[in-house]
Amino acid sequence: MLTSITVALSLLSAGAPVPGPGAPLPGTSSRPVSSRPVSSRPVSSQPVSPALVLPAHRADAHGADARRTGIRRAGTLDWRPCPGDKVGMECADLQVPVDWHKPDGRRITLKVGRLPATGASEGSLLVAYGGPGAPGIAMTQTAAHGWWTDLRRRMDIVTWDTRGYGEQFGGLSTGLPCTWTRLPLPAFPADDADFGRLSDANRGYAESCRAKDPELFAHMSAADHARDMEAIRKALGAAKLSYYGASYAGFYGQSYARLFPDQVRAMVLDGTWSHSTADYSDELVAMARSNQEALDRFFDWCAGDGRCRDARAQWRRLVARAERDPVPAKRAGIAYTGRDLQAFAISAARQGVKAWPKLAADIREASAGDASGFVPARGLRYPDQSTGVTECADWPRPANRSELEATIARARRAAPDAGTANTLATGTLGCIGWPVSVTNPPAPLPKGLPPLLGAGAWGESDAVQRVVRQVPGSVVIRHEGPGHTLYGTNTCARAHMNRYLTDLALPPARTVC
Repeated sequence: MLTSITVALSLLSAGAPVPGPGAPLPGTSSRPVSSRPVSSRPVSSQPVSPALVLPAHRADAHGADARRTGIRRAGTLDWRPCPGDKVGMECADLQVPVDWHKPDGRRITLKVGRLPATGASEGSLLVAYGGPGAPGIAMTQTAAHGWWTDLRRRMDIVTWDTRGYGEQFGGLSTGLPCTWTRLPLPAFPADDADFGRLSDANRGYAESCRAKDPELFAHMSAADHARDMEAIRKALGAAKLSYYGASYAGFYGQSYARLFPDQVRAMVLDGTWSHSTADYSDELVAMARSNQEALDRFFDWCAGDGRCRDARAQWRRLVARAERDPVPAKRAGIAYTGRDLQAFAISAARQGVKAWPKLAADIREASAGDASGFVPARGLRYPDQSTGVTECADWPRPANRSELEATIARARRAAPDAGTANTLATGTLGCIGWPVSVTNPPAPLPKGLPPLLGAGAWGESDAVQRVVRQVPGSVVIRHEGPGHTLYGTNTCARAHMNRYLTDLALPPARTVC
């Protein structure tokens, strides 16, 4: 599910949305929120030792002014120019426990970065880009003069290189010293013996990574990242956290809201999905339905186009045939199952009308016996997944084949054209047999949170709605079109997010950008 950080950086430089999980992961109220500013006071820093050692989290007592403004005191990070910086970004080291349940145990280093406000700073916004982990400093440097120009007039932009995602990803924090790679998604096991072999194959693959640093390997969940966020908040001296999380980093935010609900000032969840459900199986079905809706949009377009009016019926015949006998992609010398074709078609359908003529042609050619049109132009030629060090700690995996079969059947009933493709039903196949348990399973948000702001394109806006409707007064900004995350490319959505982050002023319910 991890999207290439190289791709993320190239998209940032082009002003495109931040990429996120491989299957694009994929009630509100109109009551206005107070429009008070963050604060009129600048944030300063006090130099201490180059690496600040933060103790275990303890409850802080904040005064009335701190509760109102989000500013508690000057921070305790030692800010210095970031390595090779060209945009005025400052960096500092923060030492935190590798295992937050063992505060006196081994420590790792988080590299924290700050783009200082260009005007009088009224506070800090903590930013994470997803991935599920990423070099936040490099990505923020790339976005310094595009994404964050307006918001920097009033706020410092703070980010960090997430734990575990180190040198291989361009990160400067303590990394997990193993080779992360991508592998084609495995087939569904045909019997219990197949399920056992899949479990052992996954375990063997994971152990080669785990052996390099078992303790860090076991503490890479979104909840571990959320506890790191709380450490950064304290080190900044902020009474409350203001946070923007894109894509997978939206799960950091949801985890933080569960762990530290009293510390949330403002939280934007952009282009993410729900990790805040009481019934994970229902969320899997919702993912499948979202993929079905993406294909429905394509088929509806085809119904009005003389070139592909029979596309839906043709598609169902093609998928059924490919499940019995994979369809060759002759130019590549490979063949695709029905689930493979569904994964590629969903991704194309989500790109909107610009991609639909080619998708229609690819379906026609595959129905005639050659699925070469579905072969990706670059990268792996099959739907794939990354080393799931974070994902396998965050998402439940089936305990046995009967449980998996029940999930498959529910998804196929809900999404007859999309099936299980591009959902976590397939995305977590690589987690079966994983040597670390699910330490951060989905769970509802607690009561008492301040109103949150969600945002997303097709599918994503519905998913984030399922998160924020748990918090009275929250709002979702919808973009009825293709894309993944809105802040980087949608100026309407960005303006609403900036207003919320600075003044706590939410847009009207059902805002469309």
